[in-house]
Amino acid sequence: MKIHIFLKSLFVPTGLAMGILVSSAHLVNAQQVKISPNFQPDPITLTGKSGGSNKSNCGNIPSAPSHVIEVTESLPYLRVAVENVGGSGQPTLLIDGPGGKYCVLADNYSGGKPEMTGFWKAGIYSLSVGELSQGQHNYTLSISQQKK
Repeated sequence: MKIHIFLKSLFVPTGLAMGILVSSAHLVNAQQVKISPNFQPDPITLTGKSGGSNKSNCGNIPSAPSHVIEVTESLPYLRVAVENVGGSGQPTLLIDGPGGKYCVLADNYSGGKPEMTGFWKAGIYSLSVGELSQGQHNYTLSISQQKK
């Protein structure tokens, strides 16, 4: 009976560790950026293809995050915006971080591109660039501390 308990205690932590490795494996493929106060260059520009096979309230999103941002210290102001290259498609931005999960859609105030501005708490943020239209389209994601 002691052997059974030993094996059970061995498999539970191993299974837990494997689960953590599998769930964090999706983050490895994402472009990763560390953001600290007064970062340079400003803006930071990242590129990719919008959309994916997962249907959500935030459009068609990829199965893994497009980008992972680590904010090393809380920032009083940060602006993250997505813009389609070539004007085709309708990108969305799904942000999952310490403050919750947010879907950002384009509006007239942001010039027709999804944009999240304001205070960003220190922590890790997963950004998924989705698409309201069909297909995938090239995009540019910019990260800046400059106000418009």
